[in-house]
Amino acid sequence: MSWTEIVIEVARNHAEALSDALMEAGALSVSVEDADEGTAAEQPLFGEPGMEPEAAAWERSRVVALSDIDADHPAIVSAAALACGLETAPVYTLRAVGDQDWVRLTQSQFAPIHIGKNIWVVPSWHDAPDANGLILELDPGLAFGTGSHPTTRLCMEWLESHLGEQKVASVLDYGCGSGILAMVAKKLGAANVIGVDIDPQAIVSAHDNSARNHCEIAYYLPDEFVSLSPQGTFDIVVANILSGPLKLMSPMLCARIAPGGSLTLSGVLAEQAQDVIAAYAPWLQMTVWRELDGWVALSGTLPLQTERAA
Repeated sequence: MSWTEIVIEVARNHAEALSDALMEAGALSVSVEDADEGTAAEQPLFGEPGMEPEAAAWERSRVVALSDIDADHPAIVSAAALACGLETAPVYTLRAVGDQDWVRLTQSQFAPIHIGKNIWVVPSWHDAPDANGLILELDPGLAFGTGSHPTTRLCMEWLESHLGEQKVASVLDYGCGSGILAMVAKKLGAANVIGVDIDPQAIVSAHDNSARNHCEIAYYLPDEFVSLSPQGTFDIVVANILSGPLKLMSPMLCARIAPGGSLTLSGVLAEQAQDVIAAYAPWLQMTVWRELDGWVALSGTLPLQTERAA
């Protein structure tokens, strides 16, 4: 079976309403793209809780609606325009979508990712490019963390750099997502690795990924973790979350660092770094370890003798 895409360029303030209206008018699916993609005018669009963009669209947005090849395309566009209050139906073009092997097409978009000096994240349908590397077999899924995002990459590079220099007995990955950081720590020689996440789906995903990669790691929801290890501390604590939650969790995360142990944080935009550093100042001095694409990784070491703040 073949399909046809209806392609419409609209201003930002019409993109969301038109997308909804096209679905109501009979489109099978709708996506919104940057009409300036690939040009000097292309704009990144991302946010985090409390910093979301006002609209999930660009100044010049391209709305792409998938429809059956024999659908009444003028009627779909006219009905959508009327429903969202446009005075006239917008100009549109049609784009043919032929039959394809969608599984192979999707898989082709995910190639092995090389991180740091020796780490490879390899989807299951690829062979490892370097048999002597630190190989993580990991498919894109529901839980965050495939190594493609700068914050995940920064944490993996920090672990590779620091675990390669010393023997580490224990690592806590708080906000573990897919378990990727916990698995890196385990493969780099950490004896005891624990992952914690608030999302039950992430716990399931992390368990599956660790089993596939032959990594013995325990994963818990926060309440389970507290009940099983109410005061346990770790040589390394890593948390790749977002700046807001990281600031709120500063007392809890610092209480989990063993004296002389290290803390690494990411999910922090460069302009947020000083606020996060200030939130951890009562316990340890954090600094920017590295920056990548506007994101930073912060790191610090807990003094061997310290009075923990309440």
